[in-house]
Amino acid sequence: MDPVLLIALLVGIALIIVIVLRTRLDAFAGLLIASVVVGLIAGQSLPAIVESIKTGFGNTLASIGIVIGLGVAIGKILEVSGAAQAIAMAFLRLFGKGREPWAMTSIGALISVPVFCDSGYVIMNPLARAIARVKQYGYATVGIALAGGMVITHHFVPPTPGPLGVAGLLGVNVGSVILTGLVFTVLMIPVVTLYAKWIGPRVEPVINAEVQEAVYGNVREERSAVAVATGGSGPRTPTVDGPAPDGPDGSDGAAALDGLGTGAELGEPPEGEPPHRVGPVVGLLPLVVPIVLIVMNTVVSALDMEAQGVALPEDYEPSGWAGPFIFLGDPVIALLIGLVMAVYLLLPRWTPRKKSHKWLGDAAADAGLILLITGAGGGLGQVLRDTGIGDALAEAIGGLPLPSFLLPFLIASIVRIAQGSGTVSMITAASVTAPVMGTIGLDPLVAVMACVAGAMVCSYFNDSYFWVVTRFLGLEGTAALKAHSGMTTVMWAASIPMLFVLSLVLGAGG
Repeated sequence: MDPVLLIALLVGIALIIVIVLRTRLDAFAGLLIASVVVGLIAGQSLPAIVESIKTGFGNTLASIGIVIGLGVAIGKILEVSGAAQAIAMAFLRLFGKGREPWAMTSIGALISVPVFCDSGYVIMNPLARAIARVKQYGYATVGIALAGGMVITHHFVPPTPGPLGVAGLLGVNVGSVILTGLVFTVLMIPVVTLYAKWIGPRVEPVINAEVQEAVYGNVREERSAVAVATGGSGPRTPTVDGPAPDGPDGSDGAAALDGLGTGAELGEPPEGEPPHRVGPVVGLLPLVVPIVLIVMNTVVSALDMEAQGVALPEDYEPSGWAGPFIFLGDPVIALLIGLVMAVYLLLPRWTPRKKSHKWLGDAAADAGLILLITGAGGGLGQVLRDTGIGDALAEAIGGLPLPSFLLPFLIASIVRIAQGSGTVSMITAASVTAPVMGTIGLDPLVAVMACVAGAMVCSYFNDSYFWVVTRFLGLEGTAALKAHSGMTTVMWAASIPMLFVLSLVLGAGG
């Protein structure tokens, strides 16, 4: 590889990391500055640099910007309406006694599809505390399982903004990413649950006194002191890991959780109106319907292309029968339908219009930075294409005896460890990978999954979600690192064989 082009690429990645970590600027500015510096070092003219950035930014947001905004809005309505809690309660009852860690991992995975990890954990943490209070043990186990479940789909399954942005940058059908992400999710749930069941009892004794008091009451502090004195082998009956009774008296603990199914942000209903409750089936509709429509689009398109003998998507014109399915399954239309369903099915009739507008405005604000970062990543990718860095990198990588998916995987991992943001690391990896996929024989779908999986690695002090989880769990120092950083690193490692198999199945082993 031309040393100048290699230097341009390395300086660009380093600049993003340094700007986020050491300056008052954010990742959006960092990506734009890196684009300019990369273009200058690679010999691109000043007007050409600006044109590349604008072209990449516009093309990326044209394909994915609306979808990210709609997905975040649906998540906000699920959050404020109480639908997220109702879905969680249904999952707990479905899994039954003694399987709470499995239920909490699954709940986290489901809730994190439309809701950001940080806010999703805040919403669901009272459920974990209620379970532990009834059991009188196991808060660390269910809390870690919940946190890990949220990490899974936050990385793997659109309409979560991160994988949506990566799909847009790499030009991959969103339905294909959803299907593949769901398969990865199913495979990852046992990894998270088993790790939580292993590490939970080991860190449970060192939960700080304030959280112990909030979860268990005064009696729990005495039991914890015994556990610490005996190296964690103190009294542990009943426990969430076995078929112990739900409550101290052996009663069913479901009643202790019933108050968690309402949306506190809705406020009190007007006089004469019943309290607002959302059932789990209705609560799932705004999430499930768009996903079904998007997947239907993917399946119908594939069948129609095969019937027409068309190999490339750009050469495909939908048949008359397929047109309506493809229209409804376009991510923009599907998520717009989901948003309308969320507003009119999940919010009570007495919700003021101003309040609904405020929530949707809050969602737009949440989505804004993600949109800017995703667009700036597209600008960096276009600069890499136009300067020839992409082709040079592809030629260099193609000569290495390694699976091609390791390029985006390792870039995402390095950026994540350095600056903490999963979204930024995904977008950076996708931006670097987009210009080289075809040359190095990397299937675009494999590239998407490698970008999002690589960004899982070692969530620690520079990640806001690390602090949310560990503060709610009452863990500090080494225990916090074992509980959360260890879990995300195990998930990262477990994704490597999944990626290898996917690359073999798609004929892109590299």
